[in-house]
Order: sequence, then structure tokens, then C-alpha cells
Amino acid sequence: MNTSPPTVVLVYQRTTLPWVFDSAERAGIRLILVPRPDEDVAPDRLPPAVSGVLRLDVDGDRAGALAALRRRYESTPFQGICTLYDPLVPFVAEAAELLGLPGIGRDAALGAQDKRVMRERLAAAGLHVPRFVRLEDPGGWEEAAHLDFPVVVKPAHGFSSLGVAKVDRPERLKAAVEEVWQICREKLGRIEGLVVEEYLDGPEFAVESLVHRGEVTVCTIGYKGEPEGPYFEESVYRAPAVLPAAVEDAVRREVTAAHTALGITDGPTHTELRLRGGERPYLLELGARIGGSGVSQYIVQHVTGRDFAADALRIAAGLPPLSFGGGRIPAATGAAANYIVPCGGSGRIAVVHGLAELHDDPRVDHVVQMLFPGDVVRPYPDFTGYPAFVLSRHTTTAEAETFHRTLETAIGVEYTPEGSGR
Repeated sequence: MNTSPPTVVLVYQRTTLPWVFDSAERAGIRLILVPRPDEDVAPDRLPPAVSGVLRLDVDGDRAGALAALRRRYESTPFQGICTLYDPLVPFVAEAAELLGLPGIGRDAALGAQDKRVMRERLAAAGLHVPRFVRLEDPGGWEEAAHLDFPVVVKPAHGFSSLGVAKVDRPERLKAAVEEVWQICREKLGRIEGLVVEEYLDGPEFAVESLVHRGEVTVCTIGYKGEPEGPYFEESVYRAPAVLPAAVEDAVRREVTAAHTALGITDGPTHTELRLRGGERPYLLELGARIGGSGVSQYIVQHVTGRDFAADALRIAAGLPPLSFGGGRIPAATGAAANYIVPCGGSGRIAVVHGLAELHDDPRVDHVVQMLFPGDVVRPYPDFTGYPAFVLSRHTTTAEAETFHRTLETAIGVEYTPEGSGR
């Protein structure tokens, strides 16, 4: 009987975002880290759960990356492979199939990552979907001109806020499609198409779920604000969301049905949706991964007291979950929040105010800064990233909301004036 701890390959996770590494350590799961190409990983600064590093160039040489994984598996077998980086969900699914490891399969990964396929499968299942058009070429923009405006243009394979733009009038559609297409070509290296869909009003929510052998457990539902565009910069994430019981039930039903429609039977998912009229859930997207590069683990852990990422890693290794499962709805024991510092402009950052003062705040567990003085923030619909995350714990969601109001005035980004020579 093999009693050694399971090993999972973790692809493109930054070591500066600690939550999944901490969960692996608690669960006794060893990780082989595949670093992001732009990250230098010092061997003496690796998280304790990381037992080895494997460099792969997935974007530049996909076939070579798969071959390298096979060689590593044949020399030193591992039990699973996963990623928190949405663009690599299809690659991980392909690698798992190649090696005979647990995974969602390439077809399900396609539906969870390609927004064109996702929209079609959700609509075919009778779920709530805005009217949409898929564009395979920027010259086909007129195909979407019959939709009710405003509409939202988004890359089929985009992530975060990259290339997402609201268009209020039909006469602006051609220019918006061409701009988004070009930005995505430059940032993604390739672009396979766009989705143009009718704009959904109403508040936005994020749902963290875990599915095992087809049984979906909705772990938390969190409030994400009411972004109105034109570029949908994120700002808050507070859980648990305060919703009427009937609306919460409708969200759970819609999210559960979406897993079935997309064929996702195992692993973590991160769903974003809007409530039209404050009652009817419309899915924006469902990602087959832990959301927010691990932020979802922090949210679920401090709302429910349970280890979401540890269970996700167990499933990746072919083991049953211990904290969640069987569709049981976990009770909320507290509140957790992420304040996403907005860029508030573009240009070269001169200073980010208000972060240093938060390190001694007892409500704050993590201040994760991603952008620093000297970094250049490009204007939307390009997406540079967010300056920082502020993750905090609270007794209630109302307390988290009050805290976020103070951060709105306490934190700010200043940019170097144009023509300063810097």
C-alpha cells in the first residue's frame, strides 16, 4: 500500500499569492510548481508545500510542454495536475487526459474557457442567457448590430477585464470590435474570436462551488458590486451575500444546472453572474478553477471555516473531498472580503497611497500589491492588472461593507503628470 503523500502539478501559480500553497501544506499534498514565465522563483523562497519546480513554455511550445510533463511523469509519477490560471484550463485538461490523470476532459474545458461555446451550451440547456452573437472576424461586426443596445464586447478566450467593453450605440460597434480585437491580438498572442452580447443590468455576484462525481456543492455566494461599464473594473468582493432565500435558491439552481450543461463533474469552479431585476440569475461565465488566483480559497475558508483549496487539490489527485461534498450547503460562520484597488486612471504610477497603514489593521490578513511606482498602467479596454488586493475578515457582511467605504477614500493611485520626462 502506497502511503506517501500525493503530488499534484500546479501550473502557472504565483508564489506571492499564498492561499493554495497554504492549503496544500495543511492537506499534506506536495506540489510540483510550474512557474509563470515572467516569474523568477528562488529555490530558498519556495512555499513549504512545493517539492520541485518544472519550467514549461506552454504558450510558446505546447507540444514540448506536454512532452516534458510526460517525461516527468514517467520518471517520477505524480497523481494530479491543476491550474488557477484560466487560460491554461484547456492545457491542463489535455495533459490530464494524456497521462490518464483525473480531470474534467478537453470538451468540458473548452466550454468553461471559450465564451462562445459556453453561451451556446447554456442556451441549449434552457438556462438564462443574454442574446449574443459570436464573431470569428472583426469584419463581421454587422452581425451583432441587430442586438438590443447597450451590448458588451468580450474576447472568446479572455480573462479578467482584458478587452471587455460596453458599447452604448450601434454606430460605435465597429470601432469597439476592432479595438478589442487588436488589444487581444497583442496581449494574448492570438485571438480566435469575440462574443457580443446584450448588456445585463443588476448586481453582480460570484459563486464558489466544488463538484465531485457530478455532485455540486455551492460553497459561498458573494457580492461583487454593480459595475456599469464601459470597462467593468472590479472593485469589491464580499461574502456571504445578503439575498432573499428564494433568490439564493434560484442562484444555486442556475449554477448547479450550468455545471451539467458544461459537463463539469469534478473540481472547483468560480461562477460570475448578474441578477436581472434583482431576482433572475444570468451567468456571465463559469471558470473550471479556483477563482482570483486563490482569493476564492480565502473567501470560502473565512466564511465557512472549511478548506476549499485543499479539497480541490484532493480531487485533482483522485481523492475524495473532506470539507465539502454530497451537495450539502455549508453554513456561514463569518464574513470575508476582498477590496480590489482600482487603477483609477492610466499612465506611469507615481505612488500608491494608503496600503502601508493597513498592515497593522486587525481586520486585514493580506495586502497583496501587484503594481508599484514606476509601473505603467495602460488605458482600458487593455488590462494591466489591479494595483492591490486587501483581504479582510469580519463578523458580518455589513461590517465588511463599512470597511470598504473607508478604503475607497484611504487608498488611491497617483500618476506621473504627462510631460514630466519620466
